[in-house]
Amino acid sequence: MHIVTDSLITILIHFNYFVLFYMIFVNAIYTLLFLVSIHALYIHRQKKKYWSYEDMLASNYTPPLSLIIPCYNEESTINDNVKALLSMNYREFELIIVNDGSKDSTLDQLISEFELQKIKMPYRRKLNTEEINDIYFSRLFDNIVVVDKKNGGKADALNAGINISKYPIITAIDADSILERDSLAKVIRPFVEDPSVVVSGGVIRPVNDCVVDKGFIESIHLSKKHLVRFQTVEYLRAFLFGRLGWGSFNALLIISGAFGVFNKDVVIEAGGYTEDTVGEDMELIVKIHRNRRKLKKPYKIVFIPDPVCWTQVPEDRRILKNQRKRWHKGLMDTMLNHKSMLLNFKYGSVGLMAMPYFFLAEMLGGVIEVFGYLFVPLSFLLGIVSFEFFIVFLILSILYGIFLSSSAILLDEYSFSKYNHVKEYLILILYSILENVGYRQMNAWWRCKAFFEYRRGKKSWGDMTRTQFTAETTNKKDKQ
Repeated sequence: MHIVTDSLITILIHFNYFVLFYMIFVNAIYTLLFLVSIHALYIHRQKKKYWSYEDMLASNYTPPLSLIIPCYNEESTINDNVKALLSMNYREFELIIVNDGSKDSTLDQLISEFELQKIKMPYRRKLNTEEINDIYFSRLFDNIVVVDKKNGGKADALNAGINISKYPIITAIDADSILERDSLAKVIRPFVEDPSVVVSGGVIRPVNDCVVDKGFIESIHLSKKHLVRFQTVEYLRAFLFGRLGWGSFNALLIISGAFGVFNKDVVIEAGGYTEDTVGEDMELIVKIHRNRRKLKKPYKIVFIPDPVCWTQVPEDRRILKNQRKRWHKGLMDTMLNHKSMLLNFKYGSVGLMAMPYFFLAEMLGGVIEVFGYLFVPLSFLLGIVSFEFFIVFLILSILYGIFLSSSAILLDEYSFSKYNHVKEYLILILYSILENVGYRQMNAWWRCKAFFEYRRGKKSWGDMTRTQFTAETTNKKDKQ
């Protein structure tokens, strides 16, 4: 019995030291990203003063775009979203809608609404995909192409769109996402300013309870639903600190699949989107990092805090759980696929900074946090750790997180002011405090479960439920 007790105490002591190191490491990274992000926001504001988006759009250097919209069972929203994209404030672009074997009337809706005509169109198959059944052009709009193909998943649909596209810059946009009218002009700006930029991404914001009419945001409101408010805090923190900070080090590992812009040749060079993962967006970015550094070619992958893409986030706890578990398994796919990059000097800031952070804080973070909630209080009760250590642990794990979340919310209000009322920002600050009591622990538990449930294997779109956007407050269900 004494041997078991002594062994348990030894395990707890070592784990407590590890948790302390872990918290110091993670919060040090957060602090660095926080400081770098503030500087990056300042630079971004200065640029906007001296070169407006209107001037950029009028410039001959602004490249034409191919917008690729993969869709599967999107009959209730696809027409409004395509119409909205047609009204984007951008000089020259084409829309490539890829119907990935939908089982509903998605294709029929497109054929009817846009008077599609089937054609024989030659194209170069630079990326392998499932068989394409038919290609359609619109009689009403000369920049609409619809590709009907056998089901192969989102990555396969995106690769098919890349094969069909005619322009050198491609934009991947989810079929259920809503862009602001000037979002394309803003997200393309880095390509115009710096020829070494190969990928650019923008901000994703929850559209729940906003007023949407014909695919455009008419008025912005903070959702009244608790789960959505918690996610809004998460999104602001992740984008304004995480991605803006990592982008400043050219070590960004993910551009959201809902809204990203890519140099097409670079994507093809990296092998396109990977099909056997649910995290195809992160996988592609890491492959680009790996390939460009292997070829010793200069490149930049950047994040712009201004262009906004609005998307539905889960309002149901079960759907949110499935989403977060799916995201975590996608993260694990990428980290394990590219584990040779971890702490590898050949990959610079990606291998020495981003990969260790994502491995320890993101991939293992849920497991460490769950066990920390169990072992640290147990150690305190058994007298292994002092009251002072216990308090330091709480401060590092909770209070500093509240500070970062609140700072992200205040920075958003100062820089972009998307919400019309100060009250909505004050509510978000309140939720940045409340998320530490229940919501954060729930997320950690889901990530922990996903870690132990992880299995490799081909992933599909999964079932999705859509309801039509109207001019009233949206109430669409998110992906299952």
